[in-house]
Amino acid sequence: MPPQKTTIDVAALLGPTAMGKSRLATIIAPRLGAEIVSVDSMQVYRGMDIGTAKPDSEVRRRIPHHLMDIVDTTENFSVAEYQKAARVAVEDIARGGKLPLLVGGTGLYFEAVVFDISFPPGSMDDTLRKELEEWAARDPEGLKAELKRVDPKFASTQSYANMRRVIRAMEVYKRTGVPISSFHKPRGRQALHFPYVGAVITAPGHLRRKAIDARVEQMIQCGLVEEVKRLKEEGNLSATARQALGYKEILHHLDSGLPLEETINIIKKRSWHYSRRQLTWFRRIPGLRWFDLGEEDLVSESPPVVEEILAYFVRELGKMREGRK
Repeated sequence: MPPQKTTIDVAALLGPTAMGKSRLATIIAPRLGAEIVSVDSMQVYRGMDIGTAKPDSEVRRRIPHHLMDIVDTTENFSVAEYQKAARVAVEDIARGGKLPLLVGGTGLYFEAVVFDISFPPGSMDDTLRKELEEWAARDPEGLKAELKRVDPKFASTQSYANMRRVIRAMEVYKRTGVPISSFHKPRGRQALHFPYVGAVITAPGHLRRKAIDARVEQMIQCGLVEEVKRLKEEGNLSATARQALGYKEILHHLDSGLPLEETINIIKKRSWHYSRRQLTWFRRIPGLRWFDLGEEDLVSESPPVVEEILAYFVRELGKMREGRK
């Protein structure tokens, strides 16, 4: 296990979309004496409720939830900003004698909390970004050659083939004088910021597809189209908020006139592909225990898997604490 920076223990309930993470977390949290920290890149936005499957107000009154509804949809919100806010929340929860329970499906955000990861500074100079975009349009090979000269390590990665990432890498170098590759450490070599016990919930492919389709249909019935209309009328959504799964497609439906039924099918398809990417990401994170859900776990108010996950958390948290004595 990598070296750690604090003795605050955290638990994590992770998994792909539509697996019922929030539902299971609200059963598990009271029994662990835990408060929930959202690990979702879009639940941070106020007003984006239906499409991000936020717990309702009654649940959030009963069990404190952190890192939800903290920024307006007109604002961009980076992983670096999330990291800072989430670590403050974890420390505040621990200071109050509770267990921080990280819950969500954004693997990078989970890693940003529990590992000692540094992120390149965000863009503060639109002029520089515009100049680099113009360079990329005029002479893409010249831009790539210059980046390869100043950051050969980045040039050896798959990201070197992605011009958007090339522009971002050159932007970081121009602003800081430091290659973007210096901010990245391979998994397994990152120090722990918070020791964690993590569970990933998933299900066989046919059950995940069924759950995703049902989730999308439920969101539409609950008013996702109306929610997106309201957000659009209230002001410009930030570039980050506009990329949220479901919101992006409904915005296109509203702007282009694409039939709603076709839009719904696109959301289902993209949600399925997203769930596969989420699973791929979680497989790369060390030390996570995987739990396969059955159909009853996905629909029951008392999912059988809860007892398994609870036993795992209690046992492993106990081992971590015992090991420090």
